[in-house]
Amino acid sequence: MNNKIDFVVLWVDGGDPEWIKEKNNYAPQGSITPEVEAARFRDWDNMKYWFRGIEKFTPWVNKIHFVTYGHLPQFLNTENEKLNIVNHRDIIDNNYLPTFNSAAIEVNISKIDGLTDKFVYFNDDTFIISPMKERDFFVNGVPCAEGLEEALTSIGDGAAYSHHILNDIDVINKYFDKRKQYKKNFTKYFNFKYGTQNIRNLSLLIWKNYTGFKNAHLPTAYLKDTWEIVWSKEEERLSNTTSHKFRSYYDLNQYVFRQWQIASGNFHPQLTPGKVIEATDSNLEKITNEIIKQKHKMLCINDNQDILDFENIKSAINKAFDKILPEKSSFEK
Repeated sequence: MNNKIDFVVLWVDGGDPEWIKEKNNYAPQGSITPEVEAARFRDWDNMKYWFRGIEKFTPWVNKIHFVTYGHLPQFLNTENEKLNIVNHRDIIDNNYLPTFNSAAIEVNISKIDGLTDKFVYFNDDTFIISPMKERDFFVNGVPCAEGLEEALTSIGDGAAYSHHILNDIDVINKYFDKRKQYKKNFTKYFNFKYGTQNIRNLSLLIWKNYTGFKNAHLPTAYLKDTWEIVWSKEEERLSNTTSHKFRSYYDLNQYVFRQWQIASGNFHPQLTPGKVIEATDSNLEKITNEIIKQKHKMLCINDNQDILDFENIKSAINKAFDKILPEKSSFEK
């Protein structure tokens, strides 16, 4: 296996007039659902800090695959040798395009030409803010992950995401016997690195099937072989996901591959070194402190459609990023 590690990130310019026109043309008429609302696609104008963090804190990365509808950030230096621009049409059949469904794009990223055997998948709202090593993602050739279960719940927002996770675990329970896997990989499911979180698996042992896996909602390490295995077994469901223009209750998403790695025992037990925080009008100071103090290696800043003063929050967060990452990267013109 090649020891090189690539990063993959999806990006969309929610302000692109051509993209907006196509999105509106395909969007369901009559109501604004969580799957088509503008907040899901709006740009925080901070992608340059994503690249600065990568270059400063993970200089060992082999290549960055930047997956996009076709538009690009104005700052981006497309001549950078570490950068590979991936258009949706490079990995998705034209019959399914255009797509505004992140799940549809995610499940196809293993088809990126030249993608290394080991890669890390990022959302564009997750930033590396302090130094990281290859071992934060892979140890002895296998991806790092928490082998921790959780009880699946929805949050009452009507969004499709909770259904995706349930669909993912449905696939896992189709192919894996939980109790056999626990016996086979006991020290991966119960590990001192998890600390008190071991109680998760202990308390869920009563359930015969997997109830779900803890999702850190942070960058995920993957083996490309895993994607090939799952595609070979669940091509119909993955193709159906790809066919949906917007997120659907019936989709799978990228986490089915993560869960497969965990259920199969093909992972190194390790807590994900990062934090997730939701952007709201009331916790701006908390977010900026998280950035400036750099206590975590990775930080995910989740958008929230209920933000009232988006421009002010965006400006303050980007100023905080500029304090820790003031120098232009080679990915900028």
